Amino acid sequence: MDTDRLPGCYRHPDRDTGIRCTRCERPICPECMISASVGFQCPECVREGSGTGHRPAANAPRTLAGGAVAADPHLVTKVLIGINVAVFLAGLLFPPLVVQLELLGRYVEYIGGPVEGVSTGQYHRLLTSVFLHAEWWHIAGNMLALWVIGGPLEAALGRIRYLAVYVLSGLGASAFVYLLTAPNTPTLGASGAVFGLLGATVVLARRLRYEMRPVITMVVLMLVLTFVPFGGSLSVSWQAHVGGLLTGLLLGLAMLAPGNGGRRAFVQWGTCALVFLLAAGLVLARTAELT
Repeated sequence: MDTDRLPGCYRHPDRDTGIRCTRCERPICPECMISASVGFQCPECVREGSGTGHRPAANAPRTLAGGAVAADPHLVTKVLIGINVAVFLAGLLFPPLVVQLELLGRYVEYIGGPVEGVSTGQYHRLLTSVFLHAEWWHIAGNMLALWVIGGPLEAALGRIRYLAVYVLSGLGASAFVYLLTAPNTPTLGASGAVFGLLGATVVLARRLRYEMRPVITMVVLMLVLTFVPFGGSLSVSWQAHVGGLLTGLLLGLAMLAPGNGGRRAFVQWGTCALVFLLAAGLVLARTAELT
């Protein structure tokens, strides 16, 4: 018998956890833990703690990051996968759509044609490219990683904060690509955003005092695959992966920072605004260079 193994959550026995409810001391996973004035409580103890004179929302279950606990903690991940698949199918049916939405800094589609790309004001490409995929194995790999990494992270952060990490990580990845890649090199895919979720997962594992070796091994393996591609018609953008990973780490540190109430919310959304401004600064600097 492995005596070093962490206990399972009392509501989800298959999920090991090192966190216990501060009232009943039952083990609780990130999906079940609710921030309290001291430590975390389980949903049952929070419900039993009514009658404090606070408004009902004060006792509402909260995630580790302070978000609302949802009935379906993986809903946003499912919606993101659905959007990616829908856009992929639309690209198969209408190939010109991919050219109009992929990330390109500056290019001319045909001799004598107009100059197009992000540098001409087509800034939508920075985000639309995050939902595009070129090959079936490309989208299959990214969506599998999104489900495996994104589901648990969404449960820990809550829907709004999780979506903010995904979108801003995708934007940060695109900004790195735009800054560091030849302007006529097309880039597309959700891997930058997924790497951002991976970065935030590293912070989550550290916060919960989980065994870090599996998480670090995953990060190293994915980075190795980034710089040593396994072949195929689609090259790997290390700029997107590194940019997304760094953005996700920064956002994860903010989303999972200790504290409660308005101060924590200020840190979380202030960091989101800072990340957006940094990405915008990189984009504007590159645009000035290209024009």
